[in-house]
Amino acid sequence: MTLITKRFAIAAALSLAATGSAFAYSGQALQKDAKVTPVRARQIALRAQPGTIAAMELERETGGSGLRYSFDIKTTGATHEIGVDAKTGAVLENSVEGPSAD
Repeated sequence: MTLITKRFAIAAALSLAATGSAFAYSGQALQKDAKVTPVRARQIALRAQPGTIAAMELERETGGSGLRYSFDIKTTGATHEIGVDAKTGAVLENSVEGPSAD
């Protein structure tokens, strides 16, 4: 683990501890290709759809730069999927998940 990766992991853990929320995060292997940090992507997603983050993933997907953070954000009565471009910070998706969400 590089020094930057260790610092990022510590900063992310402190940020999560400070907000009192925890969520799954997969895709750390792709982090080296992202320009937007997970903490910043989380802020962007919550600005697009306030709620509680239930899951977070960094994945390769078509659209935008091809690398995106995907968030499942729970609100009263619905779960929203928010996609944030990992290189530009643009919101690429903001939709309500159906009953058979993946």
